[in-house]
Amino acid sequence: MMSRSYTNLLDLAEGNFAALGPAGGGGRRRQGSFGLKRMSRVMTVPGTLSELDGEDESEPAATSSVASDVPSSVAADRMIVVSNQLPVVARRRPDGRGWSFSWDDDSLLLQLRDGIPDEMEVLFVGSLRADVPVAEQDDVSQALLDRFRCAPVFLPDHLNDRFYHGFCKRQLWPLFHYMLPFSSSASAATTSSSPGDGRFDRSAWEAYVLANKFFFEKVVEVINPEDDYVWVHDYHLMALPTFLRRRFNRLRIGFFLHSPFPSSEIYRTLPVREEILKALLNCDLIGFHTFDYARHFLSCCSRMLGIEYQSKRGYIGLDYFGRTVGIKIMPVGIHMGQLQSGLRLPDREWRLSELQQQFEGKTVLLGVDDMDIFKGINLKLLAFENMLRTHPKWQGRAVLVQIANPARGKGKDLETIQAEIEESCRRINGDFGQSGYSPVVFIDRDVSSVEKIAYYTIAECVVVTAVRDGMNLTPYEYIVCRQGAPGSESISEVSGPKKSMLVVSEFIGCSPSLSGAIRVNPWNIEATAEGMNEAISMPEQEKQLRHEKHYRYVSNHDVAYWSKSFIQDLERAYATEPELETDSADELAASISSLDIGDEQSESTHRPIGGS
Repeated sequence: MMSRSYTNLLDLAEGNFAALGPAGGGGRRRQGSFGLKRMSRVMTVPGTLSELDGEDESEPAATSSVASDVPSSVAADRMIVVSNQLPVVARRRPDGRGWSFSWDDDSLLLQLRDGIPDEMEVLFVGSLRADVPVAEQDDVSQALLDRFRCAPVFLPDHLNDRFYHGFCKRQLWPLFHYMLPFSSSASAATTSSSPGDGRFDRSAWEAYVLANKFFFEKVVEVINPEDDYVWVHDYHLMALPTFLRRRFNRLRIGFFLHSPFPSSEIYRTLPVREEILKALLNCDLIGFHTFDYARHFLSCCSRMLGIEYQSKRGYIGLDYFGRTVGIKIMPVGIHMGQLQSGLRLPDREWRLSELQQQFEGKTVLLGVDDMDIFKGINLKLLAFENMLRTHPKWQGRAVLVQIANPARGKGKDLETIQAEIEESCRRINGDFGQSGYSPVVFIDRDVSSVEKIAYYTIAECVVVTAVRDGMNLTPYEYIVCRQGAPGSESISEVSGPKKSMLVVSEFIGCSPSLSGAIRVNPWNIEATAEGMNEAISMPEQEKQLRHEKHYRYVSNHDVAYWSKSFIQDLERAYATEPELETDSADELAASISSLDIGDEQSESTHRPIGGS
């Protein structure tokens, strides 16, 4: 049974689509947006798309069959990267007059440029992590465009709150991490800020769709649909492909989900389950970190839309309205150069020397997590407590350093978790602490990259006990820091052969890629405790062998490899896509209707960049 592409989603979006142009074709670019000339797109490189190495969840995550040194044929085109937030840090100047901007070097979106050909222009579309008054938005937009090739999206405060905290963080984020609503009361859904504590909130969903339309309108301002690629990122913008496909029928659209995708038994509880699936199927290529996430998505398409996937020469595709939607399985990597540069900084060497003195004679286990209900920080503390109790040889010797990055969300569940963590730290230090020895060092503040690198360097083992996590790059960062920077001969470097140990939850995306890690079920406190003990008690030679294996994988599958592979597959997915048949195109266009849900938009959002 074939389902309609846009039904029920664009119904929610207020706006006159007729004014934007007809449903089919590429559409015309707005005059005065950029005025940049574009070369025609030329396809030159044949090839196959990424392969699936396994057919069950016990097998490792599949990686791309496209080698990282294969030249891309997209060099004459432009990539528009769309995400909820721009990879830019905005600060109000000390005198209060104007803004200063800088790149966010830790942003994955910025780092993915390394996998894009130098000749290919990259333009970012997203929101700023700063409140910019309406009167200043045009000037800020022009400054970001001129200096950073960024086009900011400004959402009204009330819309952003309903979109981000209301739907993204209280509906999608918990559901995608396997957390179902606890209450069926409407009041719980509308007055509480805790995720998963109330029933589906229709107004929050409408805000989500409307916010996605804001992002769509910004893309329309800057796009050249005949030459540009659009790469949409993460669960915040899953409705965006519908708007893009409706406006530009032949546009090349890719989407990558950075969170888990839940099993069909979980996902089917979402009242707008079909709308989101249909929206994603308006892409040419959909990417996931692991085979399990992709398998769950395919299962949902089969059970809820009646669409079955086909596999041909390692290529997984879904036939949807005369188009083949490709499925890409490729775990993201880290930016090797940035970490290695940090390893050479003088501040890192100074901080490393301090930490080596502070923890002299101690075995350091390290956790680096966001303060989040799904990160399993308290489970880690309970397991460490169990290890000290059942293996008393580590009392006075083993230290768990837990870095908790500031929370991104808010709510009662988070407050409860924070209280539990604080209580566990007090109890463990009270029961096992000695003069000059605290078994748990809890760091609840912003930690600079340099300081984090220093902690990675001294840690004998990194422990990740998240109960659900899309990818989690902490183990990758740790492995690179334990290896050290090439050619570095700092006197503060860890002496001897390179080694590292990992205890990782089986529920995180990076787990299948780390075959030498000790995998644990974080809910099993005793087994996790034994995993910690095994990791720090393992013979040195075995630690070295596991480290070498992990380092080879991490260094060969960095963020540039991931980005290049996705772009190549997006190009090939589009190249193999036939022209849409007339009947299919007519049916696709006819499936769209509109429903006015109110005028939430400020005038500034309708002005082209650089226009009046």
